[in-house]
Amino acid sequence: MITEIGKDIERAAALLRDGGLVAIPTETVYGLAANAFDADAVLRIFRVKERPAFDPLIVHVHDRAQADAVAHVTPWAKELILNFWPGPITLVLPKKPSVPDIVTSGLDTVGVRIPAHPMAQDLLRALDFPLAAPSANPFGYVSPTTARHVADQLGGKIPYILDGGPCMVGVESTIVGEEDGRIVLYRSGGVPKEAIEAVLGPLGGAVRKVMPVAPGMLDSHYAPRKPVLIGDVNALVRAHVGKRCAVIAFRDRWDAWRCETLSTSGDLSEAARRLFAVLRELDASNADLIIAERFPEEGLGRAINDRLGRAAAKR
Repeated sequence: MITEIGKDIERAAALLRDGGLVAIPTETVYGLAANAFDADAVLRIFRVKERPAFDPLIVHVHDRAQADAVAHVTPWAKELILNFWPGPITLVLPKKPSVPDIVTSGLDTVGVRIPAHPMAQDLLRALDFPLAAPSANPFGYVSPTTARHVADQLGGKIPYILDGGPCMVGVESTIVGEEDGRIVLYRSGGVPKEAIEAVLGPLGGAVRKVMPVAPGMLDSHYAPRKPVLIGDVNALVRAHVGKRCAVIAFRDRWDAWRCETLSTSGDLSEAARRLFAVLRELDASNADLIIAERFPEEGLGRAINDRLGRAAAKR
C-alpha cells in the first residue's frame, strides 16, 4: 500500500466512509482514525497499531449533539464541556449502545472529546459519524506530532495522512472520569489539573486499575526504543561514564554527549510541544541512553513528567 500525505479533507472523508483508516491532525498528537460506529473499521486500528484489545479508544465528535449520541453527559461533564471544549480534554462517560464494544474494550464507559484543530473539526463536520482515534503510531511508542512522524512508522499500512502541520499542544489530552462518586484524573495532558479544579473543585485521589479504563494508563507507554532514565542529570551522567548520554532538559544545558533543551525561556507549553519530537530524534541518534530531568510538577509539567515516567518504565 502506498501512503499519501496531503490536505484533502474530502479524500480523507471518503476513505473513512468506506471503512478505511486515515491519520488525522489534532491539537494534541496525530490520531489514527476510523468510523467509531463501524466495528470492523475500528478493528483495523488495533491491527495496524498492534494495540492490545484491552486498551480502549477515544471517540472524537464535532459538537455536543454528537457527544450525546455516544454517551450520557453527566452534570460534571457539562461543566467541563462548557469550559474546555473544543480542546485537549477527554471525558470518560457512560456509553450508549451506538458505540461498539471494541471501541471501549468491553467497558460500559467511553472517552469523548471535541478536538480543537480546525482541520480535524472540518473533517468531523464532513462526516455523519464520530471518529475513534488513538495516536497514529505503533502501540507503546512515542506519539507523532507531525505527518512525517506518522509516515515514518505507519507508511505503507494506511492509505492517507491528512497533514495539518505540527501539533500545537504536543502531548495527549487530559482524561477525566468518575469513580465512586469522585471526579478523578485518569491521565494528565493538555488541560492542566489546576484548570479543571478551578471549575470542579479538588479532584479525587490517584486511580489504580489492573486494566485501563482510559488510554495512556499502562505503566510503560510513549516509549522510545532506547532506555530512558529520569532524575539527577549530573549523577546519572557520571554513573554512565563512557556511554553516549543524551539529555532532555527543561531550560538549562547539561554537560553530556548531547543535550536537548525544550524551552530556554522556561515555558512548559513550549516544552510539551517539543517533547515527543525530541524523544524521537534522540531515539534515532547514536545515543546509548536518554536521560531526562524531572520537570516542575505543575501545569503541563505534570503531563511531561507522566510521559517521561511511562517512557522510562520497565517494559
